[in-house]
Amino acid sequence: MIVRIQEWLQDHETMIIAEIGQNHQGDLEQAKNYISRFADLGADVVKFQKRDNRYLFSQERFDAPYDSENSFADTYGAHREALEFSDDQFKEIRDHAKAVGALFMVTPFDEPSLDFLIDLDVEILKVASFDLGNLPFLYRIATAGKPVVLSCGGGSLEQSIETIDFVHSITSNIAVLHCVSKYPTAFNELNLQRIPELISRFPDVAIGLSDHFNGTLSGPVSYQLGARVFEKHVTFDRSQKGTDHSFALEPRGFENFCRDIRRVRSMTSGTHDELGKEPVFQKLGKVLVAKSDLPAGHRLTLNDLSGRIDAPGVGIPVRDSARVIGAVLRESVRAFEVIPDNVLRNG
Repeated sequence: MIVRIQEWLQDHETMIIAEIGQNHQGDLEQAKNYISRFADLGADVVKFQKRDNRYLFSQERFDAPYDSENSFADTYGAHREALEFSDDQFKEIRDHAKAVGALFMVTPFDEPSLDFLIDLDVEILKVASFDLGNLPFLYRIATAGKPVVLSCGGGSLEQSIETIDFVHSITSNIAVLHCVSKYPTAFNELNLQRIPELISRFPDVAIGLSDHFNGTLSGPVSYQLGARVFEKHVTFDRSQKGTDHSFALEPRGFENFCRDIRRVRSMTSGTHDELGKEPVFQKLGKVLVAKSDLPAGHRLTLNDLSGRIDAPGVGIPVRDSARVIGAVLRESVRAFEVIPDNVLRNG
């Protein structure tokens, strides 16, 4: 069954994606552990990446030396190959995601990878920010019959709009993620105001955040701005070798990220039926009393009233004093006596 993103959001309110990327370090069992753990912590979707490195990179770039503390091989191509899974391993990963109840999303970085993922029947295709504006590739993705999640990092608002318009003209089953392509993204570089701008321009498209901030606050703040799809890098250990670990969320952080996003709706909605009836007001709430002896027929002024704590449910709460000022007493009231509602008349 094809996932319809808008229908998913109607049923679940949010979609949270755990971006595993290549933090599995090419280890199949580690990849499965990532899926199981982060699905259990709140991820709706687990996300991987797929590259055909010999197709994607020129021979010169593939053979270029790669001297880095994050390198898994001596050349860049061999480094990339060390982090890739075989076709059979990808099938095994897909099956594991299905077994734990997580949707399986993959970013294809090239045409052969896209063809493989379509044959693999992945549930969601992700467009990386690198392919913003890459219309030939976007056309192939948009016509694949899969839901598409598109990141807008590295592009101006105008470039993003052009790309979204193009994909949306082919398929309505898309989500668009605001993204800042810095790893990590500092809090003052998040530019979250782009989210309501995208919502205003594309009211029929699910809008969200692809997040490289190394904290959790960006999630609930983005929800408040209208985001409903959230992609966050995850890791088991920020100190591990690899470029994406240092800013990713470890399990406890990701759990809090999911929890806080899903709490926002309840924080900003609800009824006020119990206002003034909370236990603390039942116990310690003040009621209006006469400041001095007051005769029947007296019109109440500010100087006639004071507040005291009395038995629960007795008298007029001090917060209602505005409606008492100017009222006339039907009966006399003695000093420090609670003023009951039934002795007041207006006019």
